Amino acid sequence: MRNLVLVLGDQLDDRSSALDGFDAKQDALWMAEVDEESTHVVSVQPRTALFLAAMRHFRERQRALGRTVHYTELDDVDNTHSLVGELRRAVKRLRPSCLIVVEPGEWRVWTALESAAEELGLPLEMRVDRHFLATIEDFRRHALGRKQLRMEFFYREMRRRHRVLLDDDGEPVGGQWNFDHDNRGAFPKAGPGRLPAPRAFKPDALTREVIAVVRRRFAKHPGDLDAFDWPVTPEQARQALDDFIEHRLPEFGRYQDAMWEGEPWLYHSRLSAAMNLKLLDPREVIAAAEQAWREGRVELSSAEGFIRQILGWREYVRGVYWLKMPDYADLNALGADQALPWFYWSGDTEMACLRDAIGQTLRLGYAHHIQRLMVTGLYSLLLGVRPAEICGWYLGVYVDAVEWVELPNTHGMSQYADGGVMASKPYAATGKYIERMSNHCAGCRFDPAKRTGDDACPFTTLYWDFLIRHEKVLAANQRMALQVKNVARLSADDIREIRAQADRIRANDGAPPAAGGQLGLL
Repeated sequence: MRNLVLVLGDQLDDRSSALDGFDAKQDALWMAEVDEESTHVVSVQPRTALFLAAMRHFRERQRALGRTVHYTELDDVDNTHSLVGELRRAVKRLRPSCLIVVEPGEWRVWTALESAAEELGLPLEMRVDRHFLATIEDFRRHALGRKQLRMEFFYREMRRRHRVLLDDDGEPVGGQWNFDHDNRGAFPKAGPGRLPAPRAFKPDALTREVIAVVRRRFAKHPGDLDAFDWPVTPEQARQALDDFIEHRLPEFGRYQDAMWEGEPWLYHSRLSAAMNLKLLDPREVIAAAEQAWREGRVELSSAEGFIRQILGWREYVRGVYWLKMPDYADLNALGADQALPWFYWSGDTEMACLRDAIGQTLRLGYAHHIQRLMVTGLYSLLLGVRPAEICGWYLGVYVDAVEWVELPNTHGMSQYADGGVMASKPYAATGKYIERMSNHCAGCRFDPAKRTGDDACPFTTLYWDFLIRHEKVLAANQRMALQVKNVARLSADDIREIRAQADRIRANDGAPPAAGGQLGLL
């Protein structure tokens, strides 16, 4: 055999650079399902099922094109359940002259493949991932000589390079680059009204086989596979895109930061998983949103706000990840040292916002970006959870999670563990923010206006405790200066009460029931 082309679970791109020059007579593809990818962090059942179902559909598409695919399924008798272990077995049997792979999405996998190739005595050709609109080297050049990295400047650069939402003279349409101030609407008290349900995809026979395997092998992992309806092929992903553009993009801009009890989807796209598995090209997504605006079907604030998430944040976080790894994963700028609260694995908490966000996350493998940043992420930030623990949770519980996108968003933007590489300030807020952006507080026993007392909102208590604990560090940040100044208005008694109540919250969060916690899952 000439080349063995390795296809990882998040590289299901029919136009992958790994397939350039592929000769069906001399080359073959290799794919492997292994327990390791669902257990190195506890992966919820919907996440595992989505990856495996999409992988098996990719396998069938390649075989239909006449390509040989050497594929290990989870239940294969000789499966070592390690990616490297399966690669060793394949090389021993097939004896290829060269290994080819597209740049992996995780440092762990990249280094493991490099080490395995060296051990096996084979050249490893690592090809650029054309799925992204900026290469790893593009971002390095952007970062060179900059004292600070900021998404806004990178986003403008990408808009110009790819000619997105620009006038003929190269200036931004609408006269401004960013309509973020128009993207912060909350639903009226009566609620969001009748919401357009996202396009659902009934599992076919191949996906049903995967669901049965996942239920059996990972029975102790959270998740509801009865509700599994994610796109698992490029055709389905494009249908999901069309559905979003037509039915939910028009209101996405206004309500992208809003939350509502029991409504997991709202006006969000549900496209990130399809893009991160490479079933959907981000260029198609960006072009569809821009076309909808140019045809007058959506407001500019909706089109720009959505495009910014893809052409801006998505490309930016990948750039930060590969620029800063591997040291980035070990940063802990705020010295956070608390364990992840046990209820992150059950949703069993009196806090209505956390109960709703965690409950739907564990059930569906999904929460939208404000639930992640300003509910589950905010609580762990204020509590002081060890970054590695909250990052491991995020990586395992969301169907769209691959480390290149999960780690910077969690470690940097959400937890400020990188000290300001990703974001210019910690996203710290009291429970009043959640009250303003949702209906959670109306049905909660805690009062977001109170920082101490039996009915004080833990978010509010921990917010003040966060400012007190990190007063010196935060005072040096211009964007936090006004918030930190409020600490000076507290009396010594106020501070003692806040700290005492915060300590009680930490003690309670760190004492799981006998059957609770992550260890009970394995």
